[in-house]
Amino acid sequence: MPPSLYDAIADLALEIDGYDVEFRQRTCAGDFARISVILGLGHAEPGQRGITRPCTRFSIHGDGATGAGEDVTYEIEDHRALDDEPIELPPAGSYTVDSFSDALDGTALFPGMTPSREASRSYRRWALESAALDLALKQANTNLATALGREYDPVRFLVSARLGEPPTLARVERWLDLNPEVEFKLDATSAWTPEIIDELAATEAVRILDLKGHYKHTDVDQSADPSLYRRIIEGFPDALIEDPRLTDDTLPLFEGHEHRITWDEPITGIASIKRLPFTPEWLNVKPSRFGSIETLFETIEYCLDRGIGMYGGGQTELNVGRQHLHALASLFYPAAPNDIAPCAYNDPDQASDLPRSPLPPPQAPSGLEWH
Repeated sequence: MPPSLYDAIADLALEIDGYDVEFRQRTCAGDFARISVILGLGHAEPGQRGITRPCTRFSIHGDGATGAGEDVTYEIEDHRALDDEPIELPPAGSYTVDSFSDALDGTALFPGMTPSREASRSYRRWALESAALDLALKQANTNLATALGREYDPVRFLVSARLGEPPTLARVERWLDLNPEVEFKLDATSAWTPEIIDELAATEAVRILDLKGHYKHTDVDQSADPSLYRRIIEGFPDALIEDPRLTDDTLPLFEGHEHRITWDEPITGIASIKRLPFTPEWLNVKPSRFGSIETLFETIEYCLDRGIGMYGGGQTELNVGRQHLHALASLFYPAAPNDIAPCAYNDPDQASDLPRSPLPPPQAPSGLEWH
């Protein structure tokens, strides 16, 4: 019997000489502006187009190599707090990928404070564990595909967008002008009229509709709106429908369409899948929600064993974190409708020279990178 995915990398040797922690930020439109509005986060300076997305890059050095990971915590104050009280990370020395993960169990990832939201603990842990795996693979002169006995395949990706309030097709139409083959994941809201839905459906480019039914206490909570749900189900008969809130009023609408329901926000591991109202046919896999590599790999394996389709999801990573999403999608769900467009798709200005889907595999992959 072949080793599990995690067993294949758990014992990789890891030599640590030290760490660097670097705060980064970038003005984003599209996906991050969309999420920031939902969560009430982000900030914009006067005259600035878009919203500033903060991240922290963790770099781990050892044996002449560097591994990197990206903390996608949303609140800027949670990043800036590290300037005053740094994390006491595991000391320099010899580890394995697994023993480094064990060392993080006793590490205060938000020293002297409680993060603004509990999920940020998983985001930061993923940044550190992915950096450690990146370094261990490089020190072994290999990459994730080779370590797992798999191959990198071209990665299909979608472009995320929110139509605004009132909704407008301007950004969608601009992307289609630049690339008629682009595909979309869109946030649906109660403000979508039948006319908007008809126009979007006519593009034949919408693959996923996100109903955001599991967000609470935000400025744009999307309620379980039976009228909207009916319009979406009927207007996009082939699209996946993500994160509906299933109630006595909305559940009957999905009769015969259960195979189209997919989940994102609730998915943090195998236990969260088992808590769903029924076994899904699709799931959105966002590595940062899982925290540890072991939890992520166990969940991927669980889905592979049960024929549950997966697609990648991102959280507006600014650099290396997005590469990690591409690497994982390339290995496990390359042809799925992955919501992981390259970082430049989140810039306020829509450019014509961006990489197109599918992304080709790297020529000389190293570590967890996927240039």
